[in-house]
Amino acid sequence: MSLTFSCLVALFVSYSIAKKQFTKTIWFGLLAFVTMTSIGLLTATLHNQRNVSNHYTHYISIKEDSLYRLTFKVKEILKPDTYNHKYIVELIDLDHNHVLGKSLLNLKKDTLTTPVFVDDIFISYTNLHPLKSPLNPYQFDYRNYLNKKYIYHQLFCNEAALFQVQSDSKTLLGHANNIRNFINKKLSLYHFKANELAIINALFLGQRQDISKETYANYAKAGAIHILAVSGLHVGIILMILNFIFKPLERFRHGRFIKTVFILFLLWCFAFIAGLSPSVTRAVTMFSIVAIAMNLKRATNIYNTLAISMFIILLFKPLYVFDVGFQLSYLAVFAIVTIDPWLYGLWRPKYKLVLLYWHTLTVTIAAQIGILPISLYYFHQFPGLFFISNLIIIPILGLILGFGLFIILLASFNLLPQWIATCFAHVIDFMNRAVGWIAHQESFLFEAISFNLLHVFFAYLIIIALTRLLIKRTFRSVYFILASVLIIQSFLIFEKLNFKPDEFVIFHKRKSSILGYTNKDSLLISHNADGVSFSNTKIVEQYMIGKHLKYSKNIPFKAVYRLKDKFLLRVDSMGIYQVKSFRPNQVLLMQSPKINLSRLIDSIQPQQIIADGSNYKSYIKRWKVTCKKRNIPFHSTSQQGAFIFPLK
Repeated sequence: MSLTFSCLVALFVSYSIAKKQFTKTIWFGLLAFVTMTSIGLLTATLHNQRNVSNHYTHYISIKEDSLYRLTFKVKEILKPDTYNHKYIVELIDLDHNHVLGKSLLNLKKDTLTTPVFVDDIFISYTNLHPLKSPLNPYQFDYRNYLNKKYIYHQLFCNEAALFQVQSDSKTLLGHANNIRNFINKKLSLYHFKANELAIINALFLGQRQDISKETYANYAKAGAIHILAVSGLHVGIILMILNFIFKPLERFRHGRFIKTVFILFLLWCFAFIAGLSPSVTRAVTMFSIVAIAMNLKRATNIYNTLAISMFIILLFKPLYVFDVGFQLSYLAVFAIVTIDPWLYGLWRPKYKLVLLYWHTLTVTIAAQIGILPISLYYFHQFPGLFFISNLIIIPILGLILGFGLFIILLASFNLLPQWIATCFAHVIDFMNRAVGWIAHQESFLFEAISFNLLHVFFAYLIIIALTRLLIKRTFRSVYFILASVLIIQSFLIFEKLNFKPDEFVIFHKRKSSILGYTNKDSLLISHNADGVSFSNTKIVEQYMIGKHLKYSKNIPFKAVYRLKDKFLLRVDSMGIYQVKSFRPNQVLLMQSPKINLSRLIDSIQPQQIIADGSNYKSYIKRWKVTCKKRNIPFHSTSQQGAFIFPLK
């Protein structure tokens, strides 16, 4: 804190000196950068509840089987998985100690499970399980994702283990949840299909939990996934609608001020109803600053406006800087305000309808250029027909949002005619069908694209250089782009010469065995999973993307694998392990072989035992105890993750 205060004082002094100087120097800019960094570090430290003395992590034991009496309040309802309903909860009491902190609640699915709502308070005797890192290389790290939200543990409960506490206290999120439930109850009377109601919930209420996997996948493949999250696009359209509705107020004295107050109030009402989710809060904050700037009587710089909104958001939520949605939103907006004016100026059609679609196309292309490197890094796919889906959806999205808000208002007061609801349902259905058709043009969907952080950096370097050259055609811009190309070529040559060594991998897959053997730019795979199970898993695909592998080939299992100067013996359900010509260094147990492990160890004297995910848990537990007694390293992929052996 003292460092930040010192930087602020030094920045103020530097500013006072700099504004009197005729020749400007870089010192004020450097000091401003250091000050902002210091403020960021201080804000992140202050917001981390783990640094507070009564955070629950200071009261728990390191033993995994410790039971605690926990009192917690439901804060957010998440999308359920196959086996559990999921919630983010706020801990209130731990073994009669007042605590704070958040955790992930997994409530086992049951046909008799009663609904759980935001602000419900429960007491339960349960364990606090640490979040697990991914068990396979290059998998999505859900643990790291939750840590960025200050969530470090999870609870596993069933309904019988929860005792609900009666409480009349309601938070803003609780009231917002009640409003959403009320709206859904009213809309359900008008015979909307499940998918249509799910889309309405996503567009207007910020809730995507009920969207089917197929519909969600279609929007992702069509490059229209941003439609399903209430973000800058939706809030920007609503801002334009409100700006048009309240424009007559400008004729009155102080009309601009009153208009701005009304717009801000309604924008935050929308954010409140949508659950104040990160994407909604981020978008409304950004466009609140834009709305204020729009209604000022003096000229404003859009880049300064965006920077101010970023600063305000990160001041209250510093870890949003790691949020994918935050990065995509601001990169898209910066690209639109920078690149779109140049693209839009290339052609000015005479007819308004053509002009509308041309501007939609230029905005879409500009936004896609801005987010392309970072989306390739996170999602490893590029929808080639993104511009078609956006040309279909964006022009009618304003109509859908404006009309939809009107429908929700009428439905809430039981004044909505069925024929209007049916018409609106047909519009939603048309949008879903159009997106579905585009998504099924699979030849235009480029998947499994390898892209790392350095690729992202160099991609943005060339985008900035090209944009600068197109906007400012000067020799300095040419020098900049030539230097960028030279840097990128040097990096690609270096990357090619310093390829990663080959390796042998025993992946973790529940109830199955998957072995991988890399050979330059290809992967040799052996597995016993059924076709559907293997095609649905992303384990091998994610590994190939992370390792920049281009080809894969299925080969049968071998009884023995030679790993450099060592041998690995595979023992499957047949339980055969009699070897005489060599002594294996490692033994892989798979498919739950019925063997006496002590006898196996005495017979072949391996240096390590490995058990993959195809074995019964009881067997793994017994083998682990045996290895511990015999002082032999034991590696279980279900606990320690995939086993990786470098071959060079």
